[in-house]
Amino acid sequence: MDVSLFLAKFWGWYLLIFFLILSLNPKRIKQIFKDLNDEKFLLIAAFISIIIGLINIQFHNFWELSYKLIITLIGWLALFIGLALFIFPKPTVNWLEYINIKLVQVIYMLLFFIGLFLLNTAYGIVII
Repeated sequence: MDVSLFLAKFWGWYLLIFFLILSLNPKRIKQIFKDLNDEKFLLIAAFISIIIGLINIQFHNFWELSYKLIITLIGWLALFIGLALFIFPKPTVNWLEYINIKLVQVIYMLLFFIGLFLLNTAYGIVII
């Protein structure tokens, strides 16, 4: 299987599942930010984000204008957020919380539509 299609399926399902969890249980977001104040949780989250970002970038670093760019940007975003959480924990958590408060509906819709787009690309459900 092509790495791009595998990652499109992986990130598509991940984003869609994450959207559903946050939609059905909005308290989960508050719990995540509460947990980010715990240094142990923050370090684990930073390391996992860095690892996921690096793996994604090593296997998929394509800068062409297609669904592949979305997958590449997800990897770079994961890496940068992980590094920011590790290097500048408090300002990064405050920034993420601010972004979440101001753009919560936009973020939810992006999770949903990007997830659907990647799944549609990977499985070819709707031909555009």
